[in-house]
Amino acid sequence: MLAVENITKRFATPEGTISALEGVALDVPKGRFVALIGPSGCGKSTLFNIIGGLVDDYAGRVLIDGHPIDGTHHDVGMVFQEESTFPWLTTVENVAFPLDVTGVPKAERLERARRLLALVGLEGFENRFPAELSGGMRQRTAIARTLAFEPKLLLMDEPFGALDEQTRLLLGDQVLRIHRELEQTTLLITHSITEAVQLADQVIVMTYRPGRVKRVVEIDLPRPRTSEIVSSPEFGRLVATIWNDLREEASLGMKDIELHARAGH
Repeated sequence: MLAVENITKRFATPEGTISALEGVALDVPKGRFVALIGPSGCGKSTLFNIIGGLVDDYAGRVLIDGHPIDGTHHDVGMVFQEESTFPWLTTVENVAFPLDVTGVPKAERLERARRLLALVGLEGFENRFPAELSGGMRQRTAIARTLAFEPKLLLMDEPFGALDEQTRLLLGDQVLRIHRELEQTTLLITHSITEAVQLADQVIVMTYRPGRVKRVVEIDLPRPRTSEIVSSPEFGRLVATIWNDLREEASLGMKDIELHARAGH
């Protein structure tokens, strides 16, 4: 459903040209949950923004259902790490907002918003304002709002990155529920190996800069899943496999940071 073909992206900096991505290619079939993981500086968020249409001036192509996309696209919904709820709107109004913009009648958009809030576990919080919700609840509101216009592809960039590990695991259960009920095609950008293995059908490991696909790991854990699976031996084996791939790339990133720090002094 999503095809990324030979994406290369370079940035001009005062120190010279930096190659962020080099020849990245991946395919995400319909209904598949894929996690993208790599060390800091591997270009994960750059790739996220390219697929979402927020970055141009790159080589390669992004296709949805075989059609090249250029710029933002209604078939792609995006959830960011940063706070994105509107503080002056209630939870149900936040979720209904994109439907309001597109002219969906009020009764229909509120009904759809309530249905999505129930799906993400926020039934009973429809009339609360963001300031009355926890960080995890606000992110679930943002996910529900993104799903309101029924995108073909859901992109999530570290959606729970600011939360503690226990909360992330429990919110992962909500994401798994969404994926199961909607059969939503999803691409998750994360730095958490645990989160990637808990949620995904497939984990794509990226190299340090320039970002390339180092390895694709199939997650053959049974579905439906819950956070209880993290205690299983098979889960631990998969986490160890991915960490072995990441360790070398993370070490390269740390050495690069140290070299730049010394050069700055």
